Amino acid sequence: MSGPMALEPGGAEQDTLALRLAASAARLPPHRPADDPTLVVRLPGSEPDQAEVDRLAAAMADRVGPAVHPYEVAALLESEGLSADVVRHRYGHPDLFSLASALYERVPRVHPEPPPTPDPWRPDTVRCLLRGALFALPGLAHLLAAPLWQAARHAPALVAAAVVSWAWGQALGHRAHLRLATGRREAGRTLLGGGVLGAALATTTAAAVSGGGAAVPIAAGQSVYLAAAGVLLVLARERLLLAALTPLVAGAAVLPWAEPGPVPRAALPLLALAATLAVTGRALREVLGAPPATGARRPRLSASLPYGLFGLAAAVLVLLEGLRHPYAVIALTVSMGPAEWLLYRYRGWSVAALRTTATPAAFLLRSAGLLALCLAVYLLPLTPAALLTGSDPAALLLLAAALWTALLLQAYGVAWPSALICLAAAGCAAVVTLLRLPPGQAVLPVCCGTAALCLSACALRLLGRPSAHA
Repeated sequence: MSGPMALEPGGAEQDTLALRLAASAARLPPHRPADDPTLVVRLPGSEPDQAEVDRLAAAMADRVGPAVHPYEVAALLESEGLSADVVRHRYGHPDLFSLASALYERVPRVHPEPPPTPDPWRPDTVRCLLRGALFALPGLAHLLAAPLWQAARHAPALVAAAVVSWAWGQALGHRAHLRLATGRREAGRTLLGGGVLGAALATTTAAAVSGGGAAVPIAAGQSVYLAAAGVLLVLARERLLLAALTPLVAGAAVLPWAEPGPVPRAALPLLALAATLAVTGRALREVLGAPPATGARRPRLSASLPYGLFGLAAAVLVLLEGLRHPYAVIALTVSMGPAEWLLYRYRGWSVAALRTTATPAAFLLRSAGLLALCLAVYLLPLTPAALLTGSDPAALLLLAAALWTALLLQAYGVAWPSALICLAAAGCAAVVTLLRLPPGQAVLPVCCGTAALCLSACALRLLGRPSAHA
């Protein structure tokens, strides 16, 4: 890592400009033989011809300026074919190294910046925004089908299944990405087996909470969809998932104008589920048909554990906010798309900061500024969203800040600190809320604010070092 180099003081910039202007009219003089009648022969020990040396310095300023030692200039002169006789008779120097030292002293040091490199972390803006919308669109199924069943009665079972699916999906997504590094076929097998197992676990949880009844098939459909959608998102098939959810979008668009009736209300979510399963099966067939990887080691299951614990903590925190302000969850869900975009931007800006800072302290300050900038850009649009939905802006913003900072740490592979901090915040808020302890409604903002501060401090400590971005 190196910062921008400064030119030498004492009018060096003006000297360089003068030399380069002179170079436009003066080229490297031809090397005339020793018997050329126009050649001025200088006796040994005579003074160097300053005019000739100046002309040579002007002609070669662009190549002599970046040199860091006279020996580099000597090699350059030798490559130009200057012989010892030319150096002595024309320029009045006893040898090549003497002339190289004179040129090195005349031409100020210049160190041009390297050409800009493409940003390896440039985000796909359309894809990030689409993913944010896809996180929220499944809620249209509950909007359509809610009048057909007792939503309030079955809500605990569906919420429990969603929490399990969220935690399982986070862990499965991380493990699938690890398997993608070894081969697409291995990732497909992980997604297929893990998706089926996660859907079964979430459905079993819903059955245990509800004790059976109509909630079980509804929770099963929800769990199967979440598992299939997770497969498509990991495999970057967002457009296929959007096409599969078209029936939900069409049905919800009709609701403000007409009552679709019980049959469309039930059929459209089922049609969207069937379409999602169809495109998921197609995507899995493609990756399972890839050639197997040879010599690839299977990653440890424990490597994905903190990601699952973070998913559990995030689901509990969002659930607690949803109990107070249901519409705030919609705004938070949609914001996950811009949040992902900002994760890429932070990484790209951090890599750029490595080239513009010269000390670890300067990079730490730059990292702190980038973290504050990303949080401000992410939280600013959520403020009017909180006001429009009638939710508490402080609670929503602090929750969003904690989740985004935790995701930032996970993006760099720092999973355990974010998981443990969010678990502590979720556990504290859940205990106070369920037991109706005195802090009451204020417990969630306090827990989320404390978690956001701890996560920000952890991010600065770990990501404020240049080695974290190398």
